[in-house]
Amino acid sequence: MLKSILILSIVFCTMSLFGQKVNYKVKMSKPQSHYFEVEMIISDINSKTLEVKLPVWAPGSYLVREFSKNLNLVKAFSEKGAALKVDKKEKNKWIINLNGLKAVTVKYEVYAFELSVRTSFLDLTHGFISGPGVLMYVESAKNNKGSIEIFPYKEFKTITTALNKATESISKDGSTVYEYENYDQLLDCPIEIGNQVVFDFMAAGTKHTVGIYGNGNYDIDLLKKDMAKICETATNVFGANPNKNYTFIIHNVTEGQGGLEHVNSTTLSVNRWTYQGAEYNGFLSLVAHEYFHLWNVKRIRPIELGPFNYDQENYTTLLWVMEGFTSYYDELLLLRAGYYTEDAYLSKMLGNINYVEGSIGARVQPVAHSSFDAWIKGYRPNENSSNTGMTYYSRGAIIASLIDAMIIEKYQGKKCLDHFLQLLLEKYHYQLKRGFTANEFQKDLEAFLGYSLQTFFDDYINGTKIPDYNQIYSKIGVKVEYIGVLKPSFGANISQNGNQLVVKSIRSGSAAEDAGLSVNDEIIGCNGYRVNQVDLEKVITSLNAGQTMKLLISRDLVLYEIVVNLTNYERPQYKLSFTDDVNTNGNKNYMFRKI
Repeated sequence: MLKSILILSIVFCTMSLFGQKVNYKVKMSKPQSHYFEVEMIISDINSKTLEVKLPVWAPGSYLVREFSKNLNLVKAFSEKGAALKVDKKEKNKWIINLNGLKAVTVKYEVYAFELSVRTSFLDLTHGFISGPGVLMYVESAKNNKGSIEIFPYKEFKTITTALNKATESISKDGSTVYEYENYDQLLDCPIEIGNQVVFDFMAAGTKHTVGIYGNGNYDIDLLKKDMAKICETATNVFGANPNKNYTFIIHNVTEGQGGLEHVNSTTLSVNRWTYQGAEYNGFLSLVAHEYFHLWNVKRIRPIELGPFNYDQENYTTLLWVMEGFTSYYDELLLLRAGYYTEDAYLSKMLGNINYVEGSIGARVQPVAHSSFDAWIKGYRPNENSSNTGMTYYSRGAIIASLIDAMIIEKYQGKKCLDHFLQLLLEKYHYQLKRGFTANEFQKDLEAFLGYSLQTFFDDYINGTKIPDYNQIYSKIGVKVEYIGVLKPSFGANISQNGNQLVVKSIRSGSAAEDAGLSVNDEIIGCNGYRVNQVDLEKVITSLNAGQTMKLLISRDLVLYEIVVNLTNYERPQYKLSFTDDVNTNGNKNYMFRKI
């Protein structure tokens, strides 16, 4: 009898757990105040207290942003409107005493005045909801279905989101109801509300909807053509598109901030005048980058990146694969789509190599460490970051190109990195339905290539050695020459700010550092004369290693004289060129010409 009661109790709790629903209402009655008014209607509760939480970070942006700082007082009410006691227990967690209630409404306001791809914004021109900073959750209901009803400000006529509308979606008061499968999906679908320009195009059998906020020099017909070409080229890497519908939300602003990927949508923030000339390829590269994340990150992913823990950091050493490989493909896709010539692409690749290997930080921080420390370093750069760190975007793109070259050489041009990514997609996303560990990634790549990569990983992933570029690239038709030279160097980056000449950064081990110069010092004079940036640079270039110059500086309004003894410095630098080598089939084996 006791056993039967226990089983019935477990069944009842399980039914209650899966039956718990959270439906949201979001209003914006006074946009100029920058506040979203949020209601959570929570039903089918079977507990004495209810815990509601707000994420501290947004997936795809690896920084704890403490979104709770934007919330005002959290209130809770019974179905009859009686106020309930709410206690804040942690920075992002509130406890509600239910007194036996089975349903409750939680109300709060969110201050939204940071327009970026990972934060929310509201004013009289438009509203943008990035879910993690606006929509609280109930842990026990995260996997359950629900709805979100948007009440646009009276002047806002359009809503753009990847969420599906409910069957009866439009109400008499102008609100629109959308449905979500689980909380992860809800957060993964940002919402643009306003009077944005909206258009559609078809690509790779998928309907793509684009919502553009803000004026700009864009041409809709051109965007339809070019964005479709990018989407189709990306889909060709994997052979099929996983979505029936995809949504682009584009913010045209003064200072673009990049993009943020989602399972079936993305938000892009770009300069409003980026749609013509040389800058236009930069926009298309951003489109390619975020669209490629459909597969690499959202489906091919480290095991740590989903299901998400929204309360704290989610550490992984594999962001060099997620972001680095995607950075490699965002330019490669433009080549394949015909927006770059082979020479132009090679120039892009060269610029990345010279940037990475010319950085002091590249000899200090391994790319695996850069990935793991994104939470404390990557998104919190300071004046010393270039001396101690290396971005997993740029270094990861180089590693991707090296692995691509190794695969092409192994399979004599019949396979490339595309095929290895297809393997990861099939094995982990479709078959195992999970992410992979760092060890699994290495072992799968070793199996694909047919030899051990332990030294490669020790040296270039977990170490900071400079790869033997020519040894690897020459096998696929690219010659690499080292052209770095030893020359006198000051070692400080300076910037003219009006009448002030200010030190912005100092290279570790440089003459400037040895002399005692610091970031934020104002350089007033050199060798007895007042100087501006042009004057100082002329003095520096006229000196040889071992010669000195006397600087008069102001630090915290105190004047100092500093003697700088110029030293030699060799910044690593390379030159790339195509060779005329052919493979055994008589075809040039360039990675750039394989597809």
